[in-house]
Amino acid sequence: MDVYELSFDLASGSSDLDLADAIRTYLDALRAEGLIESWRLLRRKLGFGSGSEFRVLIETRDLAQLDAAFQQVSTRTEPIEGWHHAVNSRVVGFSAALYRDFPDPQRVHGQERF
Repeated sequence: MDVYELSFDLASGSSDLDLADAIRTYLDALRAEGLIESWRLLRRKLGFGSGSEFRVLIETRDLAQLDAAFQQVSTRTEPIEGWHHAVNSRVVGFSAALYRDFPDPQRVHGQERF
């Protein structure tokens, strides 16, 4: 699995529950289309930690599935554009990262040279 991690804060004047609803609508639609496998919305608890207050973890089978999701979103057509805007208009300080399960399932142990 690949995990696409989104980090952000709530935009001033935005409702946290409205943001959660917008994320649910958007990502559930991508999941229903088979463009992602699953997702989770996380919020920093009790102010512990550093960085952004919110995280979204989006799981895909592989980079091909993630690329298919990006291809669909990048069309900028309705209804996906409206769902995307409903999320983006409620966040600030966006950053993204990409992770994978480790060790990789195809990894051979004992032959590494570095």
